Amino acid sequence: MSRKIFVNLPVADLGKSVEFFSWLGFEFNPQFTDETATCMIIGESNFVMLLTGEKYKSFTPGLEICDTEKSSEVIVCLSAESREEVDSMIEKAIAAGGSAYREPEEYGFMYGRAFRDPDGHIWELVWMDAAAMQQAG
Repeated sequence: MSRKIFVNLPVADLGKSVEFFSWLGFEFNPQFTDETATCMIIGESNFVMLLTGEKYKSFTPGLEICDTEKSSEVIVCLSAESREEVDSMIEKAIAAGGSAYREPEEYGFMYGRAFRDPDGHIWELVWMDAAAMQQAG
């Protein structure tokens, strides 16, 4: 069975978030975009719904939105084609107004870095060498 995944994230300024993620090379589905939400395309079956706080709260009645300065509720991890793609995406994120999060992680067969978007959500990018992982067992 093939499933699609839709991650929902609250954002303080939808326009600013669209600009930030556009800078990183992501595209958006206009069918699922209005003044309260947009559908960011991550891959063929993977999407992130960026929602205004009011819209997000309509899906979580009675619950507060996480204060990303004090708490973390999710880490979105994306695969990368190469180490260079990991570094490039992180540098673009920083240039677009995000911030680096953690030191790079090097495991030989795997390399990862992370950034925080303007709303404080944590995004990881990871490259894995499948052949080296199989050899390591």
